[in-house]
Amino acid sequence: MTVILYIHGKGGSAAEAEHYKAIFHGAAVIGLDYKTSLPWETGKEITACVEKLKKQYDDVVLVANSIGAFFSMNGELEGLVKKAYFISPIVDMEKLIVDMMAWANVTETELQTKGTISTEFGEDLSWEYLNYVRTHPISWNVSTKILYGSEDKLTSLATMEEFTERHNAQLTVMENGEHWFHTEEQMKFLDNWIMTN
Repeated sequence: MTVILYIHGKGGSAAEAEHYKAIFHGAAVIGLDYKTSLPWETGKEITACVEKLKKQYDDVVLVANSIGAFFSMNGELEGLVKKAYFISPIVDMEKLIVDMMAWANVTETELQTKGTISTEFGEDLSWEYLNYVRTHPISWNVSTKILYGSEDKLTSLATMEEFTERHNAQLTVMENGEHWFHTEEQMKFLDNWIMTN
């Protein structure tokens, strides 16, 4: 039997996994409420969960949203996960942090000196986090399908295409789709994407 493991994005919850029960007929669907928010910690949480599920099920399929996909790629899931569906994944965290530093008018020297800087748009910038992503490039060798909205403000299409090519993933772009898939039209597109992939 197959189990679908849902990894939510920032501000989300494991309860969102309920949505996928109607799509994955005949499979168990569970969501993980991870307790940490740093890639080196959350990656371990996800790996531990997948290892546990592998003892109970034949196959584990990952559905991960936004930063949940980034956290998943920081786990050691090769050989444990059969395939992955990434929705608006963060695939270049270094670029995103550097972009956020530019939005907040924060220099690398400032960040290194202060360690952590809070921004007006609600994100804390962390030197430790930036340093981690620079020294731990993503290594991901799981069969992956990616859904991306053309209006995603966090990741450019070029960045997504580069990742897709480098990791041999399959990319689907929804015209006028946003980073957060939430409208009726977007969710219909998402559901259809999963069912036809």
